[in-house]
Amino acid sequence: MNTGSDRGAHGSAADESTPEPTTAPAAEAAAEGEAQTPHVSKAPAFIKSNKSLHLSWQVGVFIVGLAVIAAGVAMLVLPGPGWVAIFAGLAIWATEFAWAHLVLRWTKRKVTEAAQKALDPKVRRRNIILTSVGLVIASALIGFYLWKYGLVMPWNLKDQ
Repeated sequence: MNTGSDRGAHGSAADESTPEPTTAPAAEAAAEGEAQTPHVSKAPAFIKSNKSLHLSWQVGVFIVGLAVIAAGVAMLVLPGPGWVAIFAGLAIWATEFAWAHLVLRWTKRKVTEAAQKALDPKVRRRNIILTSVGLVIASALIGFYLWKYGLVMPWNLKDQ
């Protein structure tokens, strides 16, 4: 499994003495930023220098990230910030694994797109209308229940 951690600080094993000419495609690639740079391990240099120690580091990062994600999944049904924990576990994995870095970047892009879509005036108007209709229906049902039974809990109802 290649995590890209065997590359130097510049992300390339190529000779740095040959400068690349700056052209329009190269400028566009530089503008894309992270999309063109390979993933580099965030492990300290002394850990990256020893293969077995680096593998142990990666296993540890994987286990910690897995534990945080498992806690996040549990918090989806229990009280707590489930999605935040899941994204935090993914961010932990992204420090060491290129695939997790790509998944995290894709997720950030999708969340940003969803937030922008939710702020669209047409979508906001639709959501406000649907929420209002839901509140009116819920209020009508609660009003009917109170009119029919009063302030009695459903499990305390006698045959009426």
